[in-house]
Amino acid sequence: MSAIDEIMQQIPLSQLASRLGTDEQTAGAAAQQAIPALLSGLHANAQDPAGAASLEGALGNHSSGLIDGGVDLDQVNADDGQKIVGNIFGGHSDGVAQTLAGNLGGGDQSDLVRRLLPLLAPVVMSYLARQMGGGGGAGGLLGSLLGGATGGGGGGIGNMLGGMLGGGQPQAGVSGNPMMDMLGGMLGGGRR
Repeated sequence: MSAIDEIMQQIPLSQLASRLGTDEQTAGAAAQQAIPALLSGLHANAQDPAGAASLEGALGNHSSGLIDGGVDLDQVNADDGQKIVGNIFGGHSDGVAQTLAGNLGGGDQSDLVRRLLPLLAPVVMSYLARQMGGGGGAGGLLGSLLGGATGGGGGGIGNMLGGMLGGGQPQAGVSGNPMMDMLGGMLGGGRR
């Protein structure tokens, strides 16, 4: 099962739809677009050693508890989510939202995606914290994963995220994953 499927299984679509003011099908389709975008953005950032170190620190501040046993969206801190989205996408957040909304079809859904990303970002971080061994100190395991993160090659956390996404380095037109291609090009392969 892919990381995206694992995360989707933890999200209560009825609660998500209610929070977004839409139906479950639209909320689910939007989440299916947003989760890979968040993972791809994190992967692009982790290609840079400073970005990888920043991600290590962020994972150390996120508990896996949010995703354990299913997500309660009332426990999600949307302000923290907005900061995560800002760190992942920077000044490209609106462009990412518009691109994802365009993939949903049927009218302008960019506002829905803008409201969705901060709800899902802490969930994705919680999932990654669990994959790294959970808790506030991703420490040893994450440190070993980051061992190869030198130069532009990424390694470590970047490779783990790439494996979750089924691709490699986010180089425009090269990865085979359209979301990674778009984000890799948009983010320049690494934002801190």
